[in-house]
Amino acid sequence: MESNRILLRPWREEDAEELYRLASDPEVGPRAGWSPHRNIGESREVIRTLLNNDHTWAIRLGRRQPACGNPSSPIVGCICYYLPCESNIGIGPHDAEVGYWVGRPWWNQGIATEALRLIIDYCFIEKGFHTLWADHFPDNPASGRVLQKCGFRDTGRQNLISHLAIGADRPVKVMRLDRPSTNHME
Repeated sequence: MESNRILLRPWREEDAEELYRLASDPEVGPRAGWSPHRNIGESREVIRTLLNNDHTWAIRLGRRQPACGNPSSPIVGCICYYLPCESNIGIGPHDAEVGYWVGRPWWNQGIATEALRLIIDYCFIEKGFHTLWADHFPDNPASGRVLQKCGFRDTGRQNLISHLAIGADRPVKVMRLDRPSTNHME
């Protein structure tokens, strides 16, 4: 998947050093509920066990950026969707939960919003999901703004996510986005 600025592609084990560069930042992981990575080996293991699937992508600066044709264009974050059996929220069988994070050097540049728009289109058009869900910590309002820019609405629900490495005792705000209607008046 690609937009003007970014390319979403599967994670590869050789991305471990780039993942570590981003995920070792103590400001990144805790905002998403995971601990900063301690070394490249840990990042490699995360790629092998958590990120290596058909619904998780590395966010990379895309081909249309000035440095984009360059295979060394940096990875700037991660985006995914979770199936109902993987969801933190308890969603329906035709729904998915989305999640994302972007490294600190690329905060406030619209990259997360652009990546999320690509995933929304993919989830509704290609995968046929009915509703997309997401959550964010209230003390991470930037993530909530990304969701709002993409059309997600606050459900008023809060949820605890017991399996998080960081923040399992803090509620998250639950948001949703319903599939746009395809009914047209003639």
